[in-house]
Amino acid sequence: MSIDKDTARKVAHLARIEVDEAALEPLAKDLSRILDFMDELNEVDIEGVEPMTSVTPMDLPRRADEITDGNRQADILANAPDAREGFFAVPKVVE
Repeated sequence: MSIDKDTARKVAHLARIEVDEAALEPLAKDLSRILDFMDELNEVDIEGVEPMTSVTPMDLPRRADEITDGNRQADILANAPDAREGFFAVPKVVE
């Protein structure tokens, strides 16, 4: 796919990037090369390949799903600059 100067100008406008008139031609060539590379990637056979998020297999550490001690409302509210009726009190932000 080939990108012309007008298309490069439109892409720059949509991306809210100011591009000098002299730089539009090189930008168009760069965008064309990127699209050509994307076409090459579309030709790669990926049948049976699992998607991955990393090149090394990693599992997130997990904690046991168990009930903790809880009932520490007084300890938690002791850190609050303003607590009323068992809740954090915050300034009103919407009128």
